[in-house]
Amino acid sequence: MTAMTLGGALNAGLRRALETDPKVVLMGEDIGALGGVFRITDTLQKDFGAARVIDTPLAESGIIGTAFGLALRGYRPVCEIQFDGFVYPAFDQIVSQVAKIHYRTQGRVRAPLTIRVPYGGGIGAVEHHSESPEAYFAHTAGLRLVTPSNPDDAYWVIQQAIASDDPVLFFEPKRRYWDRGEVDTDAPPALDLHRARVVVTGTDATVAAYGSVLPTALAAARVAEQEGRSIEVIDLRSLSPVDFDTLEASVRKTGRLVVAHEAPVFLGLGAEIAARITERCFYQLESPVLRVGGFATPYPPAKLEKYFLPDPDRILDAVDKTLAA
Repeated sequence: MTAMTLGGALNAGLRRALETDPKVVLMGEDIGALGGVFRITDTLQKDFGAARVIDTPLAESGIIGTAFGLALRGYRPVCEIQFDGFVYPAFDQIVSQVAKIHYRTQGRVRAPLTIRVPYGGGIGAVEHHSESPEAYFAHTAGLRLVTPSNPDDAYWVIQQAIASDDPVLFFEPKRRYWDRGEVDTDAPPALDLHRARVVVTGTDATVAAYGSVLPTALAAARVAEQEGRSIEVIDLRSLSPVDFDTLEASVRKTGRLVVAHEAPVFLGLGAEIAARITERCFYQLESPVLRVGGFATPYPPAKLEKYFLPDPDRILDAVDKTLAA
């Protein structure tokens, strides 16, 4: 076991992928000599060369279009979108071309392309640097979406994403880059790419979260425990497909569900989860599924983001409401 930050674990996972498969190439703005804005690719160009860790022009559509071509020729490109709000110029390439090639070729052509997207707020950034665009892509068939919440998952899930023959949107919770945790670089990954994890077991209510909000949910569960309530916390890990079987098993036990994420509640991932769990657990639910998330506004200026982002109190308010029903 090795103690790493989440960002350091991503660097180590990318390094291992480069070592394992000579067809893996990294692409992105300033990822070479600089090592990326968040230094996730630090030293990788020095160790693997500029032909495999490629500094690209500031043109997201061009990055994804070039990577798509490489993927069709047998490479496994890993693209870095510097900030979440910069992914939109590449949206057309991703949803119109990358997502559809496998289907429209009747399975003959695959696109082993990984797109890394640092997402979410909490770092005091300026406009267009704190978006949570995951629902846009989860709506598109043909794309896989995953997000780690801890260093061990960051290390293993990035490698699993790169090994996938399907395109993967890999959302990195940027305010958790500096969170530390133990990483076992020798044992195989504990879970498949799209399995959720029950992080804390409980009996009174289930709280499901992912990425940057998972530590917030765990903090809420600790407070609830001190107040005599038993909260089960599930890390979704995969946003498309969602592991509804794990969620269903938990809700059948607790009878209550709160879903928390940074993105606005309106048409967010929590809406789909609420609908599916209501369908699957209608007779076991003791109260409606509740959602905690961002508000129906553009992401606010840095000095106001603490009011926008879910905190333990907002999650606990939802837990109190569902328990009172």
